[in-house]
Amino acid sequence: MRLLTLLYLLQGGTPLPAPPVLQFPEPGLDDPAAYEGYQTRVYQDARSNAFQVYLNRGTGRVVHLWADAADESVGFTARDSAGTPAELAWSSSGAVVAASGRTRSVSYGLEGPSPITLGLFLLGSMRVERDFQYARRDSLPLNAPSFPQAELSTLIDHLGRLGAPERARHLSLLGVRTVAALRARLSPRMTLQRGDTAWAVRVEQVSFDGRSHLWLALEGDARETVPALAGGTVTIRRPAGGPVRFTVRVTTDAPALTPLSRTDIFNDEFRRFYEIVRADSAHPERFRRLEREVRGMELLCYGEKLMAGLPNFATYFGRDMLMTALLMEPVWAPAMPEHVIASALRKLSPTGDVSHEEALGGQAIREHAAEYNRLVDAGRLAQARAVLRDLQAVRENYVMVDDDFQLPVVAAHYLGDERVPAARKRRFLLEERHLQRLVSNLVYVTRQAAAYTRNPVATNLVGFPRDPEGRWISASWRDSRDGYGGGRFAMDVNAIWVPHALEAVGTILDALQHLGMTPAIRDEPLAGFVRDRAALRRAIAVWRGAERHFRVALGDVGRPVADRLRWLPQPDRDYWEAVVQRTGFAGDTLRFLAVSLDADGHPIPIVNTDPAMLLLLEPLGRDRTLELVGPIMVPHPWGLFVDELGPLVANDAYASRDVWERFRQDPYHSPTVVWGRDVNALLAGLAQQIAAAPSRSGPDVAPLRDALARTVTAVDRSGLRHAELWSYRIEGGKLLPVRYGTSSDVQLWSLTDLAVQFALDRIGRP
Repeated sequence: MRLLTLLYLLQGGTPLPAPPVLQFPEPGLDDPAAYEGYQTRVYQDARSNAFQVYLNRGTGRVVHLWADAADESVGFTARDSAGTPAELAWSSSGAVVAASGRTRSVSYGLEGPSPITLGLFLLGSMRVERDFQYARRDSLPLNAPSFPQAELSTLIDHLGRLGAPERARHLSLLGVRTVAALRARLSPRMTLQRGDTAWAVRVEQVSFDGRSHLWLALEGDARETVPALAGGTVTIRRPAGGPVRFTVRVTTDAPALTPLSRTDIFNDEFRRFYEIVRADSAHPERFRRLEREVRGMELLCYGEKLMAGLPNFATYFGRDMLMTALLMEPVWAPAMPEHVIASALRKLSPTGDVSHEEALGGQAIREHAAEYNRLVDAGRLAQARAVLRDLQAVRENYVMVDDDFQLPVVAAHYLGDERVPAARKRRFLLEERHLQRLVSNLVYVTRQAAAYTRNPVATNLVGFPRDPEGRWISASWRDSRDGYGGGRFAMDVNAIWVPHALEAVGTILDALQHLGMTPAIRDEPLAGFVRDRAALRRAIAVWRGAERHFRVALGDVGRPVADRLRWLPQPDRDYWEAVVQRTGFAGDTLRFLAVSLDADGHPIPIVNTDPAMLLLLEPLGRDRTLELVGPIMVPHPWGLFVDELGPLVANDAYASRDVWERFRQDPYHSPTVVWGRDVNALLAGLAQQIAAAPSRSGPDVAPLRDALARTVTAVDRSGLRHAELWSYRIEGGKLLPVRYGTSSDVQLWSLTDLAVQFALDRIGRP
């Protein structure tokens, strides 16, 4: 590290030691076996932006995420002399961070077997790294092109076919003179420098538009190790034998974000709770977990936005922020909802649609390149040139549906919060045209709800758009390809978010009147609701009835469950048949809300955890709460509950076999997965319903406390309660919880456990 410190000083930077802010698995808190060779550390750079490194021993992949304004990543794959994934380990206890001018750098140490070969270098966007891994390109030969981006290659081909004057105009916008110079930007440039005491391999990636850079440096002691470059790979050998040790340094010139600290994030009530937990010396593990989650929240919260999660989703996700705001409301400082609402409002479409996800840096370049290609194919060269002027301009994705209706709910909670002074609310609404933009979202929401309000038949509900293949896009939170079983109308959107969004419209209109802010609204049907509040109440009542379309009642659950068990692989079949024999189904009818409706308005009978979200939005009473959570607590394979794991996100036993097959191919929201998001929604919702009951310990709330206690016990037994999502495998007749392969290590939804712990403490922990 002395050499690295000297290099920083020569470059004008001031090196600072940086211990890991978080690391997984952590002894005493995590089960290493569940991580299956996966290790990660998260640091904060010299501007307090998150920087994560993970080692995947199963594939030999090393990935660095820079959670900054460009969502950057640097990855490579390491293999040993036999060509198998190398067993890498940390060789330094922490990192060194520095900043100089526009650049920021982070360095740390690794060690591996001698010789070790590194290849498949990929420097750019974390979204590109995700696609690289989804395509399983980490199994390619190390000297293979890491991830050819077809959009960029096609753009270059288009340039080559343009006439010389037009081509020169396009190339000048990208800062190059020749097509060959532009093509050279598709691959990183590698150089090797040797000295008497040190060597360095430098890998530089210029962005496709030439406006930003990423650098990777691999540095070692020339007296102990020998490097060699060949065909885009680096081999490091230790002639004397033993492990090779080298330093990894990553540098960027991308802009940093504005970090928020815990004092910005949490309110006084939570800080008092935090101190009580810290003072409880009898339960030190509880404080370690709490502190880890507080640090995780700090890593995801910035003035510009809240990130969805590290390492996979270090960008704005509208739904993730809005759902988190609802869950964290009891523990957040008043400014936090303002950050969430402002971020969503800044990214609204011209029609008031909420952005689901932003594309930054290299991903924005890919998407703009695809747009450029379409324009050139259409002969629209002037518009194509306009795209080239800023290939890294942030692109928004408006395909999702649920977030459009969640924004008014969150805004209504904020504007209706009596703890926030009226003057502060006025100031917030007048900033950055927030009020005008909020009204545009209310216009959009009421228009989307209008058809069903006029004629409440199932096919007038808010539906999903189609993809190019004609399938309904899963455009709500279960956003994997088959998360809604192929359905068109989602239960969570239509039975939960739309009715509550319409109620929020009324709350917001009342709040604006109280604040003396009455914007001119001319767009229907919102303008009509302003004139006639009774019409809004009638619309809400109509939408309150939308739940009826999703109700399912099954009198014979034995046959479909038996059919599905016979379809399972033998070890899984044996395990679940034993569960059936041991527990049995208590009751004569299983009633639940279907996850979605098909295009004709018929329920797709998949039991799901989504009804738990209703518990967060209003006091429901004992019977209604039990009606909603009952199917969740029914043991699997009839319902969702698994004692050693928690509530599965879905149960497709009552759906068709093609749904079973689709979930097998895409298990992200399948009957083999538990989501931390839904666990926290269920626990927080139950706690809210108990807190709202006339007596928090009487017989009326006993079934709610039982459901809460069972859930806490089950997810604790999994050992993965604080993960984004987790799954299981059956081995030797036992169910073994396992970390889901693409689970985020630090995830916004998972960190809402902070609010859950706070709520459980207030009602008396189970």
